[in-house]
Amino acid sequence: MASVAAHAQEWRYLSDYGDDADGGYVAPRSRREAPDYRDYRRSDDGYSYRGDPYGYYDDEDGDFPYRRRPQRQASIDPGASYPQFNPGAKDDRRAGLARSSIPRTVVPFSGYEPGTIVISTKEKRLYLVLNDGTALKYGIGVGKQGFSWKGTQTISRKAEWPDWTPPKEMIARRPELPDHMDGGLNNPLGARALYLGSTLYRIHGTNEPNSIGKAVSSGCIRMANPDVMDLYGRVGVGTKVVVL
Repeated sequence: MASVAAHAQEWRYLSDYGDDADGGYVAPRSRREAPDYRDYRRSDDGYSYRGDPYGYYDDEDGDFPYRRRPQRQASIDPGASYPQFNPGAKDDRRAGLARSSIPRTVVPFSGYEPGTIVISTKEKRLYLVLNDGTALKYGIGVGKQGFSWKGTQTISRKAEWPDWTPPKEMIARRPELPDHMDGGLNNPLGARALYLGSTLYRIHGTNEPNSIGKAVSSGCIRMANPDVMDLYGRVGVGTKVVVL
């Protein structure tokens, strides 16, 4: 059996240089030769790095988009190949059963005008300010690392059982997604949606109530369906939303 020293000498373990994403061994090469990742293709992965002068794509999910998106069966008949993309029924009663593990509570709250929605991405909580020095406190899901944001918006539109049209960036990461999905119990936007200004961001329900309290979204604010239905009935278009 070769010694550890011989093995290290053969492969030149360079854990501090970041040559291997997994932190393992790297084949020896001259340090003066800069690798040209633009023409590099990982074996059997179907992805190409050509045309990317820096050798990588800025993709938080760690997956690389296809150079040319293939014809997707999901675009033709989403329900046939991916039953989970069948939108399902628009049923408020059933939606109300998928409760959050974070109960809705009333807490002391000040510093904002009554009627304002204040979202703490750090706490993963949403506050609806009431007129008696308190606020309704809801559990939420927020943007994952690289997708979180801060600012002030107003609710520009409200929708019951909203349709979902995945943005092209999301389809590039997940080609199996449909181009469009009608509203329903299986729709990722859930039972209600509150659209924020002219942005792509929304406060919306979810078909994954176990994601509440986590950083999982692409920037939107998720609520369990019973909570977003409750909030939807309390606020109107023009409501101020402060994201901290």
